[in-house]
Amino acid sequence: MELIAQEEKKAASGLDAHDAALPHWGLASLMDEIAHAVLLTTGDGRMLHANQAARHELVRASSIGLWQGGLVQACRADCDRELQAALARAASGKRSLVQLSALEGPGLSVAVVPVKSHGGEEVLCALMFSRASVCDSLMLGFFARRHGISPAEELVLAGLCAGHSAPQIAAQLKVAVSTVRSHVRSICTKTRTASVRELIQRVAVLPPVAPAFPHEAIH
Repeated sequence: MELIAQEEKKAASGLDAHDAALPHWGLASLMDEIAHAVLLTTGDGRMLHANQAARHELVRASSIGLWQGGLVQACRADCDRELQAALARAASGKRSLVQLSALEGPGLSVAVVPVKSHGGEEVLCALMFSRASVCDSLMLGFFARRHGISPAEELVLAGLCAGHSAPQIAAQLKVAVSTVRSHVRSICTKTRTASVRELIQRVAVLPPVAPAFPHEAIH
């Protein structure tokens, strides 16, 4: 498979055409504010709409991409067979969860969910991607400001959310382990959490508001 050329892609399935798939009362803009990547396709995988997070993922084309004819396909053949089977099940009203391996780096978990088309009987397919991290930097910043967490403490919190230990965070920040542990205690006090586990759980369930993605053409 070869990625469609940008000019041909715009003519065949440009972003303006995809946006027309959603009713024009702000739903497209609302979807762009969600950190989870969400795609809307036909039963055969032709893309109708993608929010900004999904467009960002399609541009990366590491696990999933937009191919000839505006078709959404996995980048690895074995994963694409599983994705296409999930799309077929969604077209018949069934939900699926598929794991898409990446050409490099971590892969994606994708929920494939049937959705009735607006004002019609056609069943469309919503593809909802897993997030790359426990919490996006934007919401982590909101959380930090809400609780009076200092910039240094926010860096430590980001390390905890990434699954790093105190020694690992200390090495990354080039500070003493005791300094990191002091920051952790301060963060827990400010957020009124009893443990790092409780702290991470609170951060993990923050509203999934997306950061501002740079505008990138899908190609």
